[in-house]
Amino acid sequence: MFTGIITDVGKLHEMAGGHMRIRSSYDPSTIDIGASIAHDGCCLTVTDTETVSGGGCVYGVDIGPETLSVTTLGDWSVGKRINLERALGLGAELGGHMVTGHVDGLGTLKSRKIEGSSERFTIEVPLELARYIAAKGSIALNGTSLTVNEVTDISFGICLIPHTLQVTNWNELKAGDQINLEIDVLARYVARLNDMEHLERP
Repeated sequence: MFTGIITDVGKLHEMAGGHMRIRSSYDPSTIDIGASIAHDGCCLTVTDTETVSGGGCVYGVDIGPETLSVTTLGDWSVGKRINLERALGLGAELGGHMVTGHVDGLGTLKSRKIEGSSERFTIEVPLELARYIAAKGSIALNGTSLTVNEVTDISFGICLIPHTLQVTNWNELKAGDQINLEIDVLARYVARLNDMEHLERP
């Protein structure tokens, strides 16, 4: 489990088929083989680590064909900057919301514009996921826990403060880019219960 609070922005160091190596500022001595790290919201398992000069590490992850086909990972290239988050530890502060690291689908950035010191992003989502997104609800986008500001049909808006833009890769996104999207797990269960109630009615 994760919280959607980005703790490092790593960089894709190598990519060969279904194996990637990520450069990060994380201390390799704190990363166990088999540990889970979210990469732009996609949970991947660490297969190996190595210390690099100047601090930090390079670690490896394996990615299956299904993950490559349903996330943005298949479009990544060497040098890509990646939002990273370590798995939530017991007793740790829950600063965002409960995030599983399982991407539900892809959104498309339609526009971004400056509003005061912040920026507003408008994102379009597939129809089958739009029903789970509500104003003032939580959503994870590229691994970042964010609050939905408004919803219109199959699009919604979010507002990013300067701090979020500085400590994530969001400042690099442009209109037309795709975004890994994970809906709030509570919204999914509420929708499922609602569907079941309708099925049970005579």
